Amino acid sequence: MNILHDKDADLGVLNGKTIAVMGYGAQGKAQALCMRDSGLNVIIGVRPGKSFDAATQDGFKVMSVADAAKEGDVIHLLLPDENHGPIYNAEIKPYLKPGKALCCSHGFAYVFGEIVPPADVDVIMVAPKSPGTEERKRFVEGFGVPGLIAVRQNYTGKARDIALAIAKAEGLTRAGVLECSMEQETYEDLFGEQNVLCGGIVDLMKYGFEVLIEAGYPPEMAYFECIHEAKLIVDLIYEGGIQKMNAVISNTAEWGEYVNGPFILPADVKERMKESLRRIESGEFAKAWIAEARAGAKVLHAKREALGSHPAEVIGKEIRSLFEKK
Repeated sequence: MNILHDKDADLGVLNGKTIAVMGYGAQGKAQALCMRDSGLNVIIGVRPGKSFDAATQDGFKVMSVADAAKEGDVIHLLLPDENHGPIYNAEIKPYLKPGKALCCSHGFAYVFGEIVPPADVDVIMVAPKSPGTEERKRFVEGFGVPGLIAVRQNYTGKARDIALAIAKAEGLTRAGVLECSMEQETYEDLFGEQNVLCGGIVDLMKYGFEVLIEAGYPPEMAYFECIHEAKLIVDLIYEGGIQKMNAVISNTAEWGEYVNGPFILPADVKERMKESLRRIESGEFAKAWIAEARAGAKVLHAKREALGSHPAEVIGKEIRSLFEKK
């Protein structure tokens, strides 16, 4: 894939345009601040509450989503996935005019039909590949995090240029931007979250912790070994890949990786992952999640509550308090 950098993007295509960022959570705040620091005219659309107050305190012009949709030339929707469809239909769709641009940082709503845009607008994606806090931190330091861009509709003929300009304003082209489709970004993102980054890693941590404490080991030691040190290992991989990590750990640990890692994971783990990808690509997962969210997310809230009482979380709070500055 071709990696795009600052030289490939022109902020000038956004001269005279207003970027309406919908939502002021972690991503909304980070992206809005970076774009404003790069000289873009950014307004915030959000409902009254903590996010509204935070955006106001940060010096933005803040208004309702509907009013921001009226005023914005580029409407950048950064609200939770499950809210995109209802908010788009009620507060954004009525104010779309030919030539405006709809933008997002995750293609979920478009890929799974929650948003069906008119044919006379641009539809693009600009997706930082990091949490909002890290994106902002790297931007302030003078660099940036990698990102993805996608063009779903190119009504004006300038959709790609607009996406690249936003990516540049957020510092993404400093690190490097890849061009993809919304389907590629959406399916890959959901797969990675569910099978590795969140689902897979969290379950491995919890099971390792439980096995040690059930065998009589102190929970504090189990937490250090199976959860706390995971960050240190991931940091090494982030810095130089798996081989860099293996070069730093002991020979004993590396040997254990080769002989015990494959033993721990089920022999059919790749087949299970393939089934997970099938559910994602078919829309089965999205349908189930949207139904859960619109029924009040009772299962989600119950899972959150159960996790909070898990021994690993209880002892983790105590361990982390040891590292707080007094």
